Amino acid sequence: MTPILNWTLDTIREEDSSFSWMEECRYDWVPIIQSAVKKILEGQSILILTDESRGWYARYIANKINNLKNERPFLPVYTLKSMFPNLDKMSNTEELDLLEDMLDISYPNGYFIWYIGSAESVYTKFVFRNDENLLWIIDGDVPNSFYLRNGSTSLDIKLIQLFKLFNKTIDASLFAELSLD
Repeated sequence: MTPILNWTLDTIREEDSSFSWMEECRYDWVPIIQSAVKKILEGQSILILTDESRGWYARYIANKINNLKNERPFLPVYTLKSMFPNLDKMSNTEELDLLEDMLDISYPNGYFIWYIGSAESVYTKFVFRNDENLLWIIDGDVPNSFYLRNGSTSLDIKLIQLFKLFNKTIDASLFAELSLD
């Protein structure tokens, strides 16, 4: 089995040259993705949440991650806004505690939130409460997150490339092609 850092570099290099930007970012990428994939293999559910600007991306992920062409078991992946559409109206700690209680009951094997968006979004007060969440933060320096810059005209393309890499990492992990240790 190939170590995840080496596997990631090889996979990045297999893509076309438009993905070369990721080579220098892989050291930030691997630890958070490694942690997320371990949780997936343990049976935890993934709850996708995006800021308002990237709502399209949550739908993209939800449509692609369990595509029949993936030739792998389906993964427990859901969009949090579809389950709890009033999330943006939650304003105090008590309401957020009640939501966490509901999610703990609903997902007895555990769950983590995969948040993609701005560090300034109304949703960050919820996603930043747990260090175990998978965070792809746009224009914000947040510990244990993958940083993306919005000034780039190709941010949407980068997000699609990152999903493709994440999806390939899940496949390689499920089929024991890489080592997560």
